[in-house]
Amino acid sequence: MTIEWAPLWVPLERRLQTLVTSFFTYTFFTLPFSSCLAVAILLYYGEMFVRSLLLIYFVKIYLDYKRNYGIMEGNGWLFYRSNQRYRNYFPIELVKTAELPPNRNYIVASFPHGILGTGTCINMSLDIGNWLSLFPQVRPKIATLDHHFKTPFLRDIVRWWGMVSVSKESLAYLLSKSNDPKHKDNLDGFTSNAVAVLVGGAKEAMDSHPGQYILTLKNRKGFVKMAVRTGSSIVPSLSFGEVDIFDQVANPPDSSLRRFQNVVKKFTGISPLLPKGRGIFNYNYGILPLRRRIVQVVGSPIDVEKCETPDPEYVDKIHGQVIDALERMFDEYKEKYTPNSKQTKLIIQ
Repeated sequence: MTIEWAPLWVPLERRLQTLVTSFFTYTFFTLPFSSCLAVAILLYYGEMFVRSLLLIYFVKIYLDYKRNYGIMEGNGWLFYRSNQRYRNYFPIELVKTAELPPNRNYIVASFPHGILGTGTCINMSLDIGNWLSLFPQVRPKIATLDHHFKTPFLRDIVRWWGMVSVSKESLAYLLSKSNDPKHKDNLDGFTSNAVAVLVGGAKEAMDSHPGQYILTLKNRKGFVKMAVRTGSSIVPSLSFGEVDIFDQVANPPDSSLRRFQNVVKKFTGISPLLPKGRGIFNYNYGILPLRRRIVQVVGSPIDVEKCETPDPEYVDKIHGQVIDALERMFDEYKEKYTPNSKQTKLIIQ
């Protein structure tokens, strides 16, 4: 295939958008490894002073995780959560279909995962301005892998971006917080926490290919149980176009690549994907995402009755309501937000 080079004369703003997107993309793909490598280098080559600082840092990580699972309270440093060039590269939109009253907490059940969950992560982590204007007084958070919050350097970066551990203990801690405006945790004017959970996880990421909305959900009920235990409403969310910004090397379920990915996922929680996108200076080779529109549609909250020990039948009932809501949202909005909508189907497995 012939390389399709980008024109020499491209508007500066588009160049800057590509530069910012390349920074975030390479960061997301390499940060877990580079963080561990940086620690190893500092421990091996650092003098006693450097090693002593690292030791203090490790203790701080341990104590902070023990205290609140590494969560940065409030909305964190908004400077790190206002990256509009990354948003505008695609561009990414956020659509509100119902109110989210700030008198309760929410689990935003977000689909599909795609390769990086880009739409949800930008709207609720990396550039939260649109979210705050549509859902005032509701703090947006993204749940990600727990071991990120035990890894030096990596944990600080994801915390700055408003991410939290997806562990049961972390979610329970955050979703059980008070909604009282006078509570000390709400003095910033925000009285509600909305935690986005990419329910399909690594399994769903392996099924991500352009035009294919394959959701891993039928046997994923942990988020429903957490909602019931904490009394949090569940908000279904669909990001149209999420699967179109990357392709990946073919990995059908019976392939050797898929079997290898499943083994790695079993031991690490991460599936080693082989994404196919574009490059910085060309349009058809590289691992940068393609410029494709992503529209995250936030549905109506599904209220639950709080119970410390969720009844399985009740969990199945709420789980079924989530599936029904996603199917209705897909049918309602696919013609507006997806190309070739007549050939595009939603598969829930």
